[in-house]
Amino acid sequence: MKNPDQTNKPEPSSDGALLPYGRQSVTDDDIAAVVSVLQGDWLTTGPAVDAFEAALSEITGAEHVVSCSSGTAALHLALLAAGIGPGDSVIVPANTFLATANTARLVGAEVVFADVDPKSGQMLAEHAEAAFARADRQRIAGVMPVYFAGQCAAPAALASFAGAHGLRIIEDACHALGTSYETGADSHPVGRCDHADMATFSFHPVKTITTGEGGAITTRDADLAEKLRLFRNHGMTRDPAKLANESLAHDPSGDVNPWYYEMAEPGLNYRISDIQCALGASQLKRLPAIVKHRRALVAHYTEKLSALAPVVQPLEVVESCRAAWHLQVVRIDFAAAGLTRAEVMNRLRAQGIGSQVHYIPVPWQPYYKGRYGQTGLPGASAYYDTCLSLPLFESLTFAEVDRVVDTLEAILRGHQV
Repeated sequence: MKNPDQTNKPEPSSDGALLPYGRQSVTDDDIAAVVSVLQGDWLTTGPAVDAFEAALSEITGAEHVVSCSSGTAALHLALLAAGIGPGDSVIVPANTFLATANTARLVGAEVVFADVDPKSGQMLAEHAEAAFARADRQRIAGVMPVYFAGQCAAPAALASFAGAHGLRIIEDACHALGTSYETGADSHPVGRCDHADMATFSFHPVKTITTGEGGAITTRDADLAEKLRLFRNHGMTRDPAKLANESLAHDPSGDVNPWYYEMAEPGLNYRISDIQCALGASQLKRLPAIVKHRRALVAHYTEKLSALAPVVQPLEVVESCRAAWHLQVVRIDFAAAGLTRAEVMNRLRAQGIGSQVHYIPVPWQPYYKGRYGQTGLPGASAYYDTCLSLPLFESLTFAEVDRVVDTLEAILRGHQV
């Protein structure tokens, strides 16, 4: 099954130009970093993994970073480390990718879907509170805010709600590497976990930086970090202090046998390779410049799109958040334009411009609808009815933004393009 991030690839226009909604940017330095690993002794579980985690720790301010094979793996590991499982329920916003909810089900927990703000696509604390109140007699153990498109909506308010009810907070920050938010005079980088137990990131090719496929979890909690590392690698440990089987673990002198390991609880192979981490560490060196350019592109989009108001509106900017934009989402009144979303997307594609929908509300998926029934979430429904993601990536130019908006305007005004 294809990830939605891999679908709707635009066909070339007559001049051969392609503008997908997102794409990776790989430089000669990135290639050299990968080649260096390929020519070395370690392809996995080696020094490049440690170096990547150290670089990510420096950027986010996180005390502990555990890298892994994907953003989905990061979510799964975080839930396992938090001890969430059968008998528990987790609050998840309706507007997210499947993985946020699916990983809760993979650990045996139930999902309680929360509504979102129709203008920003964000779950606010009030939406989480409403989901909590609606969840009759279910044991809510955690909440998983999704920092959609790169924005985060009032993490401190959500932490206050979660703290009052003893809930774990696992931030799905897969869109938000480089984002920060303010509380009063204080600035908080996403990933430092000032208002969360753990934060998860994705390094899929359409994300701000890529490792090809890959992910990471950050936390301030050393115990959680230790559990994350165990679950990442089959649950195996060689730590002498944690070995239980004395007769197998030690030789007659009392030393630990050099081959020996134990597994107290099953884990998974969610390791990331040195090849991937070399690419990621190289890309992280450019992160400030990448984020700056993405912000400038979004600002240019906003200025250009003002000519299409009120039929087209940008995603509402969340207060006190300085987003490292992952997506350029617009909200279109398709009824007022006299076109369906499919017609707009197809006409954009005919001109070599890709677009995407982020996301179909997860509770509408057949599995969740069959399990929980149809939940009334008007904000998510209203958001979904209008959303469309336009191209946004590192190598996109301002002239290409002009082309996208001009083409969209011509389509919506019924002109030939």
